[in-house]
Amino acid sequence: MSSAAKVDRLSTDEKNPRGIPKAKFIEKVEDFINPKTSSDADVSTFLSELETRLQQYKFMEESKRNTLRSLNTKVPDIKNNLSMVKFLKEKKEGKTGDDDEDLDLDEDESSKGKIEVNYELNDTLYSTATIDTEKLDSVGLWLGANVMLEYPLDEAMDMLTERLEIAENSKKVTLEDIEYLRENITTMEVNISRVYNW
Repeated sequence: MSSAAKVDRLSTDEKNPRGIPKAKFIEKVEDFINPKTSSDADVSTFLSELETRLQQYKFMEESKRNTLRSLNTKVPDIKNNLSMVKFLKEKKEGKTGDDDEDLDLDEDESSKGKIEVNYELNDTLYSTATIDTEKLDSVGLWLGANVMLEYPLDEAMDMLTERLEIAENSKKVTLEDIEYLRENITTMEVNISRVYNW
C-alpha cells in the first residue's frame, strides 16, 4: 500500500469554506487495522499517520492564531486612523461636535481652524504639531512595509472604512477557523487514544 493511499484513509469529503478538511472520527479501529492479520508495525504506521494529521491541524491552528494576533493589532489601528481622519474632515468643514467641548480649546484658536496635536515619531519619541484644518486637503497614511501615501480626506476615509471592513471580516473568519481546527484536533487526539487503547 502506497503512502498516499495510507493518508487517504484518514481523509473525508467534508471541508470548511476555506478548504480545511474535517478530521475523520474512528468509530471502530478494526475498520483500519485487521486484528487477525496486522502486526505491531501496521499499528505503529497507523499511529504515525494519526500523529502526522494531528500535527498538521496544530500547525494550521498556530498559523491562524498568528493571523488573529496580527488582526487584533491592525483593527484598533485602523479604527484610530479612521476616527482621526473623520475628526480632521469635520474640523475642515467647520462642524463642531459635542467632543469639541471636551477639548478645552481657546475660542479664538478653534475659530481659526487650528488644532494642536501630539504624534508618535517612533516607539518612545513624540512631537507636537499645529494643524491648520482650513488648508488641510489630504493626509498621509502609513500603509506598512515602509510605505506612506498621501490621500485626499474623502479617499482616506473610504480606504480606511474598506480596510476596516475587510480586517473585521477576516478576524471573524479566522476565529471560525480556529474553532473548527480545535474540534478537529480534539477528534484526532481521541482517535489516537482509541488506537492506543485498542
